[in-house]
Amino acid sequence: MKKPVADPSWDDLKIFLACARALSFRAAAKKLGLTSSTVVRRIGALEDELGFSLFNRLPNGVQLTREGARLVSSANQIEQGAFDFRRRIETFDPNKRGIVRVSATEGLGSYWLMPRLIEFQRANPMMVIDLRASDTVVDVSRMEADVAIQFSEPTNPHAMRRRLGSLHVYPFASHRYLDTYGTPRSKDEIMDHRLVDQVGPQLDQGAWPRYLGIDDIEGVVGIRTNSSAAHFSAVQGGAGIGGVPTFVTAFFSDLVPIDIGIHHRMDIWMTYHPDARRTPRIATMIDWLVGSFDASKYPWFRDEFIHPSAFKDFDSRHWQGNHSQDGRPAGFLQEIG
Repeated sequence: MKKPVADPSWDDLKIFLACARALSFRAAAKKLGLTSSTVVRRIGALEDELGFSLFNRLPNGVQLTREGARLVSSANQIEQGAFDFRRRIETFDPNKRGIVRVSATEGLGSYWLMPRLIEFQRANPMMVIDLRASDTVVDVSRMEADVAIQFSEPTNPHAMRRRLGSLHVYPFASHRYLDTYGTPRSKDEIMDHRLVDQVGPQLDQGAWPRYLGIDDIEGVVGIRTNSSAAHFSAVQGGAGIGGVPTFVTAFFSDLVPIDIGIHHRMDIWMTYHPDARRTPRIATMIDWLVGSFDASKYPWFRDEFIHPSAFKDFDSRHWQGNHSQDGRPAGFLQEIG
């Protein structure tokens, strides 16, 4: 009897695609939230069903076989079809009901968006906002998020993109640090101080050496971290001088700008799937995000640099409406410093 044509499930194809992208069963399992043994077993069962191997097992991962490589494109098309099906279903609910997944860099997500999302959610009680504050770039075309805010310019030709404004990063130190070690007046004097350095996939790792005119900053760095929250906490706590977004001075009076001729600017980008605006709740979120970076209300997002000391001259009613009694934005999850 002729063997029936294989009809693999979409769940198995998702595992196949994850392994093909990661070239590692273990990494794919982590991405999918499965155990490595489950992924190995499911891929083995899929290969048995198809009648040929999809991967060559290697000591440090896996490699697609010729047959496996030829199936990736078709599996990608099936994946996009499944995503399109889900998006189309979501457009049938006009009541903005359901989850909206927003990905944003950690600093913007935690310190700028979250305090404002509290009021947004109260105004849209049928929506659940799932904010992923991480510097990892997500793929909105594969529904890793509905909307993403990032520093790197989106390159996916199948996704919409919009430049929201600029983030200006300036050297700051706390009064506590400056009272102990003094205020540097030039780039040369920085070499006698301690820096707080932040590293991450969307950050310019060569910014400090470039601005200071040195090969590297080893020997000057006192604390290094990949977390925006930890970086800010260290600067505010008096660990050293760090590059901090200028908008924090609208909320934290205990940070002092260090005027030594260093200023770093980064673009803020938003990206989402072209069909996202057909879903009412996601369209509402997109419009709200655009407004959250409106440079006419929030001058620190303008393209031109404005010294942090000048923010007191702007109409602060736009950003002081949701503050606790100690002057910190409402919704901050912890006391920093």
